[in-house]
Amino acid sequence: MIPDRAVLVVIGAALAFPVAAGGGKQEAKLKKPHLELRATPRMAFSPVNIFLIAELQGGDDVEEYYCPQLEWDWDDGGKSVQEGDCPPFVTGTKLERRFTAEHEYRRAGVYNVKVTMRRANKSLAASTVRITVRPGLGDRAL
Repeated sequence: MIPDRAVLVVIGAALAFPVAAGGGKQEAKLKKPHLELRATPRMAFSPVNIFLIAELQGGDDVEEYYCPQLEWDWDDGGKSVQEGDCPPFVTGTKLERRFTAEHEYRRAGVYNVKVTMRRANKSLAASTVRITVRPGLGDRAL
């Protein structure tokens, strides 16, 4: 004959096992967005102003991507930095997902423009787009 106490222990262990083995409900893992970079126009004659859009695609609104700093490397020797001035993050805050910049190229060349998204000096994402600038009337390369 099995004592009543032994039966209760076995039943309690069987009920606890699925949770310990990963069968219980776990918090959903948040997905990080990725950064895409577009330029308009991608091919032009110098001098030209290029309009760029860096956009976070997909993923969840995670705090890590809230109020980032963007560093633009224009590949012509110049760099620019954009910093946000944002209130503290709270649950439910929506991320800013679209960032824009404009840059003038005065000389012909092929430029690989890179944008790097950072927060607290940590690189979160980067993206690059190629721009081709052909010699125009004002270009000394003619």
